[in-house]
Amino acid sequence: MQPSTLLITGASRGIGAATALLGAARGYDIAVNYTHNAEAAESVAAQVRALGRQAITVQADVADEAAVAAMFARVDAELPPLKGLVNNAGIVGLKARLDEMEPARWRRMLDINVFGSLLCAQHAVRRMSTRHGGQGGAIVNLSSMAATLGSPAMYVDYAATKGAIDSFTIGLGRELAAEGIRVNAVRPGIIDTDIHAASGEPDRAQTAAGMIPMKRPGRADEVATAILWFLSDEASYATGTIIDVSGGR
Repeated sequence: MQPSTLLITGASRGIGAATALLGAARGYDIAVNYTHNAEAAESVAAQVRALGRQAITVQADVADEAAVAAMFARVDAELPPLKGLVNNAGIVGLKARLDEMEPARWRRMLDINVFGSLLCAQHAVRRMSTRHGGQGGAIVNLSSMAATLGSPAMYVDYAATKGAIDSFTIGLGRELAAEGIRVNAVRPGIIDTDIHAASGEPDRAQTAAGMIPMKRPGRADEVATAILWFLSDEASYATGTIIDVSGGR
């Protein structure tokens, strides 16, 4: 493949990190976005370089318009042309009922999970769309099975943001279908990553295994495999499509 770049938001850990490593193994140069943990991001970048690909780490809060613009400018300047975007950055709040939540939590979650994905996609479209002189590419959004299950008495606000991502994926996929950009999403189920600690249940992946038909949580690399399929030419006729990676749940 021609040298090309894959930008992954929230790539310092979990699914994002697994996607960065698999992307590098498949021939992409990688832009590792992170918000706070520079050391973890650099560790991922070092592993990408060990696989023979270029990598940079780029700090940006995806809800910050100026920071996102600067991030894409750095990718333009330091890496080959952008070919793919993975909107992986996302946050979850402590387990709670809606009537126990503070509105500030909703605003921050919407800013990161929804606004951030739209903003990063906008910048990617301006670079990849044939309408803008680009060579095409692919966007993969990270949804969640929470979008279909609703996550009652846990985090209905998070579920609502992922429902928005599903709608965004379908609409943008159709909007860009004739401009060389495919837009798809992956809906992970319960995956064994440290995001569960943010909900106050760090052991949830193990304790919830009994409710999963496969009787085990998923792994980050299993989600990454689905993401890389959507980015590849093997998915050339798929757009506005959502794949569940959930162990049957």
